[in-house]
Amino acid sequence: MSHMRAITHAEGRLRLSEIEQPLPGPGQLLVRVRAAGVNRADLMQAAGRYPQPPGESDILGLEIAGDVAAVGEGVSDFALGDAVFGLVAGGGYAEYCLLDARLAVAKPPQLAYAEAASLPEAWLTVWLNLVEIGGLRPGQRVLIHAGASGVGAAAIQLARALGASVAVTAGGAEKCEWCRSLGAELAIDYHSGDFSTEVKAWGGADLILDTVGGDYLPRNQACLNRDGAIVLIGLLRGTEAQANLGLLLVKRQRLIGSTLRALSVERKAALSAALWPWLLPRLATDQIRLTLDRDFALADAASAHAWLAAGNNKGKLVLRG
Repeated sequence: MSHMRAITHAEGRLRLSEIEQPLPGPGQLLVRVRAAGVNRADLMQAAGRYPQPPGESDILGLEIAGDVAAVGEGVSDFALGDAVFGLVAGGGYAEYCLLDARLAVAKPPQLAYAEAASLPEAWLTVWLNLVEIGGLRPGQRVLIHAGASGVGAAAIQLARALGASVAVTAGGAEKCEWCRSLGAELAIDYHSGDFSTEVKAWGGADLILDTVGGDYLPRNQACLNRDGAIVLIGLLRGTEAQANLGLLLVKRQRLIGSTLRALSVERKAALSAALWPWLLPRLATDQIRLTLDRDFALADAASAHAWLAAGNNKGKLVLRG
């Protein structure tokens, strides 16, 4: 059995270890990882609060880019040496990772591996939650929390490209200005006060993408327009919240919880089939900006986690394989 380097975790600590290299099963690719995205879900899993789905690798990492090193039975669309990227349910923080061929995307030559690895988790998340679940339509007003995060940056650009007006919350003047450069019409420093007042003065929100949870719920409800929806995808401020059921009823508000990782491969493949033909041509013509903040060596994964946990990033972080 061949071995490989990978980041393992125990009691919240990350370390570079030598483990067995996986073998591709039917329908899978074994990818020599050149870059892997870093996400808050990885921080939660390392802390023991977000276990991997049953049957998936307990190695961190939900998105990768690299070269096909082996092809499983039944795969005909990819061959050895092909440069690919895609979404995985775990295993990305390693030299080799298994990727379901249905989720593999041929890497365009103009994209560096780190750039390609920065795309799947954020962009599939916002496509799922703004387009498919949120039903985003031209002319709507969208509020995006944590606008300077990888997901936030993708959400701003997707909403603007689909004809919506965008408001965001972000931490500090520099991040607010960066969000405006991506297309946000209103950028609110969440350190400065109650965002709901400014959003209401802006005209309210028809759709809210909430990565924060906790005490943001009543403020979201206060600035959500009639027949509006809150799509909750994160819990940075905790799992407990006080809902205003009167507003929920009278304004016909909807609160929807959503996670990408637990979806079936078939559902993720359908998302991929919708997203990539839309996104990749726009990246090639600079209609959509890449928002890669910085990259770290695989062995320095703990520093990447510390950078993300401190909220220092504007956009995505990746590990170099």
